Amino acid sequence: MLELHEIDTYYGASHILQGLSLTVGDGEAVALLGRNGAGKTTTMRTVTGLTPARHGRVVLASQEITHVKTHRIARAGVAFVASGRRVFGTLTVSQNLELAARTLGRRRIAVDTAVGRQRWAVEEVLDVFPKLRELADRRAGYLSGGEQQMLKLARALLGNPRLLLLDEPTEGLSPAVVSDLGRWLDRLRERGLSILLTEQNALFALSHVDRGYVMLKGRITHQAAAADLRQSQAVRTALGVG
Repeated sequence: MLELHEIDTYYGASHILQGLSLTVGDGEAVALLGRNGAGKTTTMRTVTGLTPARHGRVVLASQEITHVKTHRIARAGVAFVASGRRVFGTLTVSQNLELAARTLGRRRIAVDTAVGRQRWAVEEVLDVFPKLRELADRRAGYLSGGEQQMLKLARALLGNPRLLLLDEPTEGLSPAVVSDLGRWLDRLRERGLSILLTEQNALFALSHVDRGYVMLKGRITHQAAAADLRQSQAVRTALGVG
């Protein structure tokens, strides 16, 4: 689904991603792990064209998108759920969802019925996040951090993405909500959605993905199946996990 080949990305003169390569298979969930400043968010921004690569190639479903504009990458089926509280605070939950369904719905990619790729509508999203039914008339600005994260994910799904990019989804969430987030991720994996997840909470991430990569200063230092990374003392040391 996604391939990054020898990517070099800069902020001005600062060389952030240094020959980075990784892949996300169709229907696969992959974690990109590392401490602050490792280059995880920059990787997401490079995929979406917000901070284009200076060298290397970004390929989505066999089509190169390295120098494609961000809005065209979104229309091609990439949904980016950035960190932080990014909802329309003055609108209700229901209005946020309806707005996403109308605007993102126009960008829907053709569904490959041979692999059963799901098209998401508001009712399907509410089946995954039933709490949003209860909150339908509440203004999004008054939601808790976990509820806003739920709403952000729901809006992203309404774009019917091929690939979901989640940037630090557990940031600022209570342990109980982090547990809920894990269940949501498992349900999306069961439905065959390709996911690239960046996280500092390594043990959480590796419990809900198939494979993982570890980054240090813009480079990949380790890559393996999630179970192997969880058990690796070298990886735990690199990530500062006790």
